[in-house]
Amino acid sequence: MLQGVNHQVVEVTRPECEYFERVIFFVKPEYSSVSEGTLRERAGKIAGEAGAPPPTKAKINRLASIGKLFLSAAVGATVTALVFRLFF
Repeated sequence: MLQGVNHQVVEVTRPECEYFERVIFFVKPEYSSVSEGTLRERAGKIAGEAGAPPPTKAKINRLASIGKLFLSAAVGATVTALVFRLFF
């Protein structure tokens, strides 16, 4: 457990969750008097229950951009086919 100037910090270096290598918890000032063992135990339990991180916005935006591109291509092809039938 690290104690800084303004915050007390608990660092879990090997959580049971496969997605994270290190988890840092900032202890609320009202719980700074709790024993280090209790804080480490609770932090380890919470870190072990952590699931997969949510997908990033960049990945979601990329998929949306690809979908918009295909939709635009389909609309363009449809308009081209309609114009071709009307004039040729």
